[in-house]
Amino acid sequence: MVTLSRLRLGATALTLTALVLGTAACGGTTRDNAGSDSGGNQAGGTANPQAPIKEGLKIAFLPKQVNNPYFTTADNGGKEAVTEVKGEFKEVGPSEASASSQVSYINTLSQQGMDVIVTSANDPNAICGALNQAKAAGAKIVTFDSDTKPECRQIFVNQVTAQGIAENQVKLISEQIGGEGEIAILSATANATNQNAWIELMKEELKKPEYSKIKLVTVAYGNDDDQKSFQEMQGLLQAYPNLKGVISPTTVGVAAAARYLSGSQYKGKVKLTGLGTPNQMREYVKDGTVDAFALWNPADLGYLAAYAGAALASGQITGAEGDKFTAGKLGEFTVGKDGVVVLGPPTVFDKSNIDKFNF
Repeated sequence: MVTLSRLRLGATALTLTALVLGTAACGGTTRDNAGSDSGGNQAGGTANPQAPIKEGLKIAFLPKQVNNPYFTTADNGGKEAVTEVKGEFKEVGPSEASASSQVSYINTLSQQGMDVIVTSANDPNAICGALNQAKAAGAKIVTFDSDTKPECRQIFVNQVTAQGIAENQVKLISEQIGGEGEIAILSATANATNQNAWIELMKEELKKPEYSKIKLVTVAYGNDDDQKSFQEMQGLLQAYPNLKGVISPTTVGVAAAARYLSGSQYKGKVKLTGLGTPNQMREYVKDGTVDAFALWNPADLGYLAAYAGAALASGQITGAEGDKFTAGKLGEFTVGKDGVVVLGPPTVFDKSNIDKFNF
């Protein structure tokens, strides 16, 4: 999930269709200097945009699951940012993306005195208690990719707007199936905040007159597990013989679904789109299994999340709407309502441009 300028990812760098820290100036590290805030993104104190990023900030990334290519790329982007601000980077996380699997890691990171915890939530509620305890102990909390309830963190770094993803995914599948027919959605976990938000908005998008001939028949869950997603794709095609297309807005799911289609009788007949990385999907685009898919740049997402955390821990921002901070090479960002910072719009990948990207 590479980088580039500010997430407009046009044709030179991916920021489309994708956390963690920064620091770089003063001396003095961590919490004693950063202060604590247990009030979610309800800013406590006054922001000082001119404050230098503190050196030595301890910033930890806690993805939904480790060894997931998407989060590996995102966390590496965070590591790059943390290095730039002269901080200490750490990555921990569960091997399975279950609802409560992140709680013990949050507790440990808090006990270890992390200044910033950057996490992508497997469940919007399950980790809130642990995050609130970490905040009370002095850590700043940044969520990225998948949010908790707003009161459980200070900043949420959103890849793109949920509405933008819904519009993009429905438009792509409609174009590929000729604007009519049965479709299904292959999601990640049933409790994933971002997936559920996107799916609800896709359902609303499908109510528009231009999509009146498209019918969503079901939503399946692959639990962000390769084999489970592969089996769910197989099951969808068996259960719905008239299926024309599938949307899989998860990097694990879309790659597994493409792998199944590529070796089946449905290759080229049942269309597949979703959110995937170019490196995962390149062979399936080139062999005709997939026409087009989308994504933001995960590396940029992690990079931005890290800088947001560093800005919080250094007092540059508090998480209040209107706060501004600079995220290294990505430029200036403004905190929106409910402490949300948006990376930018997604990029569509197809045969014409996929070889321009490497992540």
